[in-house]
Amino acid sequence: MTVATDTLSATPETGIAEHTHVGGRTVAAVPAFLHPQGSTDLADHPVPGGREELWRFTPLRRLRGVHDDAPLTGDTFTVTVDAPQGVSARSVSGAEAAELKGSSGYLPTDRPSARAFDAADSVFLVDIPADAVVEDPISVTFTGTGTDTAIPAHLLIRAGRFASASVVVAYEGSATLVENVEIVVGDGARLTVVGIDEWGDATGGGAAGEGGSVHLAAHHLSVGRDAVVKHALLAFGGDLVRSTVAVDYTAPGGDAELLGLYFADAGQHLEQRLFVDHDATHCKSNVLYKGALQGNGAHTVWVGDVLIRATAEGTDTYEMNRNLILTDGARADSVPNLEIETGEIAGAGHASATGRFDDDQLFYLLSRGIPEDVARRLVVRGFFGEVLQRIGVPSVVERAAQTIERELEQSGI
Repeated sequence: MTVATDTLSATPETGIAEHTHVGGRTVAAVPAFLHPQGSTDLADHPVPGGREELWRFTPLRRLRGVHDDAPLTGDTFTVTVDAPQGVSARSVSGAEAAELKGSSGYLPTDRPSARAFDAADSVFLVDIPADAVVEDPISVTFTGTGTDTAIPAHLLIRAGRFASASVVVAYEGSATLVENVEIVVGDGARLTVVGIDEWGDATGGGAAGEGGSVHLAAHHLSVGRDAVVKHALLAFGGDLVRSTVAVDYTAPGGDAELLGLYFADAGQHLEQRLFVDHDATHCKSNVLYKGALQGNGAHTVWVGDVLIRATAEGTDTYEMNRNLILTDGARADSVPNLEIETGEIAGAGHASATGRFDDDQLFYLLSRGIPEDVARRLVVRGFFGEVLQRIGVPSVVERAAQTIERELEQSGI
C-alpha cells in the first residue's frame, strides 16, 4: 500500500507558501491551456485579446502590433561573436536555415513566435562539436539600432554529445525584437546558456516607456540522455521584455537548472513564463527566479508550470520565485503550478514569495552601526547573490553585479 504525502505550509517570516509532493499519486486538475499545442500554422494562433491565460498579464497595447499583423521586416541590428577555434558561430539562410528550424522539436505556442518562425529568413547557429571542452564563454551580442520596425530572429545553440561549454547572449541598443531560441543538448553534454537583456534605454539611468525596446523571446530546450543544462535569463533593460522557456527531455537522466534574475524600474514590464515537461524517467529540474522592483508602474510577472507525466517515474523537481518590492507603486505577480500524473517520483515542490525588505535583517545590520542606506543595499545584494552564484560564469556575475549597483544608485537606496 502506498500512502500519498501532500503538505502545504507557509512561514510567516518570509511569506513563502511551499507545496511538496512525495510518494503516492497526486493528479492536479490544471487546465491544458497552461501549455497549449504547438503549431507553425499561423491560423492555429488567433490574435490574443488579453483575456487568454497566456496573455492576461501582458499589456498588449505596448507590443507594437507584433501579436497581430504588424510587419516583421526589420533588419537594423548587428551581431558580434567571440568564439574559440572549433566552435562554429554563423548566420545561415535559405534551405539550410529552413532545415534547422525546429531542430529542438520546438513548435510555436503563441502568435508572435509563430510569426517570427515563419518570417525569419536566417538562423544564427552556434554549434559546439561532440566531445569539445570549451573553457571560455562563447559570446554573442545582439545590438539593435532602432525600434520602428519589428525584427524576426531565430537562434539555434547545439552542444554535441559529451561537449562542455558556456554561451552568453547579450542584447543591447534598442529594438523591437521577436525571437525564437532553440537549445539542443546532446547526450552526456554539459551546457550553460545565459541571456542578458540589457537594452540601453533602461539600463543607463533613463526611464522605460514609449520608444523603449520590446523583446518577445521563446526559448525551447531539448535535453538528451544524462545531459546537464543550466539556463539563465537576466532582464534589466527594455520597456517590455517577455520570455517563455520550455524544457523537454528526450531520454532518461537529464538535468535542467533554470535561473532568472530581473530588476524592473518605473514603467517597465518584465515577464517570464516557464514550462518544464517531465516526460522521461529519472530526470531532474530546479527553477530559481528572483526579481526586484522599484518605481511607479514597475511590473513583473513570473508563471512557472511543471508537468510530471505518468511515464516520468523517478522525477525530482522544485521551482521557486521570490520578489523584492523596493518602493511603492510596483507590482509583482507570481503564479507557480505543479501537475503530477504519477506518484512514483523522488520529490516535487514549489514556492513563491513577494515582500518588502526583511525587517529582521535590516535591524541586525543597523544594530551593528551600518547606515540604513548601506544596509538596504547589502540586503538587495544578498537577495540576488544566490542566483548569481549558481550561474557560475564569472564575466556574467561581474556584469550583473555592476548593473544591479546602477539600479540601486538610480533608486537612491
